[in-house]
Amino acid sequence: MKRLILAAMLATGIAGAAHADDALKSAIAGEHRAAANKARDAFRHPYETLTFFGIKPTMTVIELSPGGGWYTEILAPYLRENGKLIGAAGAPESRGGKAYRDKLAADAKVYDKVMPVVFEPPTRFELGAPNSADMVVTFRNLHNWLGAGDEAVVTTLKEVHKVLKPNGVLGVVEHRLPVKMTQDAKASSGYMHEAYVIRMADLAGFKLAAKSEVNANPKDKADHEKGVWTLPPVLANKDKDREKYMAIGESDRMTLKFVKK
Repeated sequence: MKRLILAAMLATGIAGAAHADDALKSAIAGEHRAAANKARDAFRHPYETLTFFGIKPTMTVIELSPGGGWYTEILAPYLRENGKLIGAAGAPESRGGKAYRDKLAADAKVYDKVMPVVFEPPTRFELGAPNSADMVVTFRNLHNWLGAGDEAVVTTLKEVHKVLKPNGVLGVVEHRLPVKMTQDAKASSGYMHEAYVIRMADLAGFKLAAKSEVNANPKDKADHEKGVWTLPPVLANKDKDREKYMAIGESDRMTLKFVKK
């Protein structure tokens, strides 16, 4: 009898995992996603990235600095029924904050349960009650926080640490600077050393749990005239050497999973 019960439990667990995977695949394939955003899947690997972080549809997840909502388009429907998505963007009166909220309001069928909150590092953090989130994710944003110095990065990550539950996960994707190259004080190229990001997270109370090369791009040497924005999708040089940069593709990126100590 015990073996039968154990077998049933295992079967249920496996089925649940498969269902979760299917739900994520469905969200990624959804018709609500902008065609231009879907075109970036080949470079951004949303399914592999989110499963690496260990996301589940029952989680409370905070997305920091969601920008135009590229990942929100995936996370919102995935978490809509059994989880919760908190979009930590600029204040409603800010340009970015207003644009993000307008995006949510434009498609209530998908985004009606997303909770927008104010996140303006290093001064305004309205992420939620301490120990309330299962996971916090941020994609290609840490270089923006460095403009105010190392202390601002650590302060921001400490706020993230505070809102996460014990053993909660911080998932980070960031443009990666080769070790042999020098990272300037403000990461003005958009690229950062992986070791630097790990050190800042450690100072904020996180432990590195795992790394993934899913978003690596060996074609990117991080030596571009206008930094990471030289590459697609921005193509800061417009038509100048366009074919060259399109052939490189999007930036080489670190993908790091941290847990709250």
